Amino acid sequence: MFLKRFQLGLIHVAVAMTLVPINSTLNRVMIKELAISATLVAILASLPYLFSPIQVAIGSYSDRHPLFGFRRTPYILVGLILCVVGLIVSPQVAFLMAENLPLGLLAGLLAFGAWGMGYNLSAVSYLSLASELSGENERGKTIATMWFMMIASIIVTAIGLSRMVDPYTPEALIRAFGVVAAVALILGLLGLIKLEPRSTRADGRAASEAYTIRQMTSTITANPVARIFFIYLLLLLAAILGQDVLLEPFGAEAFGMTVTQTTRITSIWGTFVLLAIIVAGFLEGRASKRLVAQLGNTGALLGFIVIVISGILINRTVFYTGVTLLGIGTGLSTVANLSLMFDLTVPGMVGLYIGAWGFSNALSRLTGSILGGVVRDVVTQATGDALRGYLVVFSIEALMLLIATVMLYRININAFRKQIEEPSFAEKVSLASE
Repeated sequence: MFLKRFQLGLIHVAVAMTLVPINSTLNRVMIKELAISATLVAILASLPYLFSPIQVAIGSYSDRHPLFGFRRTPYILVGLILCVVGLIVSPQVAFLMAENLPLGLLAGLLAFGAWGMGYNLSAVSYLSLASELSGENERGKTIATMWFMMIASIIVTAIGLSRMVDPYTPEALIRAFGVVAAVALILGLLGLIKLEPRSTRADGRAASEAYTIRQMTSTITANPVARIFFIYLLLLLAAILGQDVLLEPFGAEAFGMTVTQTTRITSIWGTFVLLAIIVAGFLEGRASKRLVAQLGNTGALLGFIVIVISGILINRTVFYTGVTLLGIGTGLSTVANLSLMFDLTVPGMVGLYIGAWGFSNALSRLTGSILGGVVRDVVTQATGDALRGYLVVFSIEALMLLIATVMLYRININAFRKQIEEPSFAEKVSLASE
């Protein structure tokens, strides 16, 4: 099983690597160097997540319709290729926007749209495959392995990018994105080799019943625990992931950091995420998932508070302390909440539920990024102080984390399973489809 976990980790690494340059280096260049509106940058960076509703449909469809004997591999492969293509063309799109905004926006829709479609195709497929290849007792190890490898790759990618763009030039940026794209494609292909066993069935209907869109929606919304978990993930991830677009521009605005210096923020954050994931893996089976999740949520909350204080004091040391706390909180929260996510699935409907949680993930990124960009620009225009705009955004994200932390107490796995097993629940879903 270790080899399978390692291969799943390679796929997770490949997809994550295509995101790092866009959400770390490119967004800073667009906002600071090219002086493009933070709102516009946030919308483009969030454009991929507009496709997130298809995760539920993809997960359900792939449950029932294997291609060439495989239920997940073809979707992962196509998704990976789209992610790589989107990454390669994204820097050219950024420079085109600075020269010709209408044409650049059109190209941006295509580039970021390609990445977004690829992300949704691949993410729901490899998470479903991870759940299927791991038994319930092995899911924690699988999650820890995948996210350990992903964060390690984020650190390496961030360090590599910072060196490849030092000194910064448009040509260096384009070349660096191309290198990352090539490495991601190779790693993803290695991960797919002989990973998924070929299905002996002509199709997957024997393993998973067909779902209508209405049934898929009803399955999630009719269960109180699933509904709360969906909203909880939305708030939690909107806060933790929404800072991706603004953290590096904030470093440039508040402390005068260069492109190379702000790119390294990601490696610092990632190092502590990695350490926290190791701790979370050690705590697997020794502490409840909800307790570990609460520790992570609280750590991230404190991180945002400290980052706000660093901006008020204009103190780079305090800022790095906040980034450290945010990294620790993110690592603990990621492993614990993903483990909870896998527990909130139903045999035969894994793709359906993973798709729903993937939709919540993507919707939260969309909400967090756009909210951050809009609030930053509005506050900046109203006060004439760009720094104050960043501080207001981080304060809002801290508040969202506080609300999510309170909501976690209402999530009960046993109650979820009991509700699923009750005939009345199945009848509700059936009636909703008529």
